[in-house]
Amino acid sequence: MQLLKKIKLTLTTFAIILIFTVNANSVEECFERTSRAIFKFNMAVDDIVLEPLAKGYNKLPSPIKEGTSNFTSNIGTLLSIPNNVFQGNFKQLGHSVGSFAINSTVGIFGFLNPAEKIGLKPTKEDVGQTLGSYGIGPGCYFVLPILGPATARDAVGLLADTFVDPFAHVTIREKEIFNSSGNALDYYTVKGTTAVDFRADNDKNFQSLEKNSIDLYSSLKSIYLQDRENKINNSIEDKDEWGNLDN
Repeated sequence: MQLLKKIKLTLTTFAIILIFTVNANSVEECFERTSRAIFKFNMAVDDIVLEPLAKGYNKLPSPIKEGTSNFTSNIGTLLSIPNNVFQGNFKQLGHSVGSFAINSTVGIFGFLNPAEKIGLKPTKEDVGQTLGSYGIGPGCYFVLPILGPATARDAVGLLADTFVDPFAHVTIREKEIFNSSGNALDYYTVKGTTAVDFRADNDKNFQSLEKNSIDLYSSLKSIYLQDRENKINNSIEDKDEWGNLDN
């Protein structure tokens, strides 16, 4: 318990420090040598754990794989709801609330996606995107262990996500909302499954990048920054989400 408190304190302190750098040029690196070392560690974890899981996941029968993807995506919609409110995007708020309500009931807890068939297509929004929509710059770039690429703004957003995400409140914070509650294991199981689903969907993209990139670190950095910028612009301009890096 004491260790958990220390970790939270460290993350909070780190986030406060990063807040002062959010307007830095996004091309700059906070600590490139360290980030490259962490990147190598993440790639090793990917080779040993994530890639084999993703390949096994891709071999599952289509209905199971699609149902699992729908389920994690539906839960992810919960984070979009408060961020739609913060961004003042009430059209997308309607899509998010409607999609979650229909898929969680008619769609059997989100394993089916009938909401999409009636035209409800919520975009995925997080606090990092919300901060970007307010005009806050990305700040410098770095790589987090396991979590991967981030910017100062998005790292603060990741921490803030756990405070605004209803799913986080009913799991890791063990609060009861609408007679629903869970625990930390539920939260990390869903997040882990989401990561595997994303890795499986992009397996060929990652293979192509590894094969053709002169500097894989720089290539993934460029893709990440472009993807985040596009998502922020999409949330403002109300366009479809971009690319295959929707996670």
